Amino acid sequence: MSDTIPFPKPPQPKPPEDDEDEEDGDEEPSRRSPLLVLVLIALLVVGGWFLANKLASLARVQDCVLSGRHNCAPIETPGGG
Repeated sequence: MSDTIPFPKPPQPKPPEDDEDEEDGDEEPSRRSPLLVLVLIALLVVGGWFLANKLASLARVQDCVLSGRHNCAPIETPGGG
């Protein structure tokens, strides 16, 4: 007696239903993704620029204090008069 194990059939591809509807649905995310990536990169660049300026300002104040000066961080007062 020869018992054989039946192998499962490979999945069959679905036939295309309506090509026009699929193209309209696919174009929207493909346009949105690069725009979101561009906005994310712009936010990272602006955030990096702000952080670099803030760190440079703090480094200047720290250098001033370490050199022994007392008026390193000027206090801004409103110009009333």
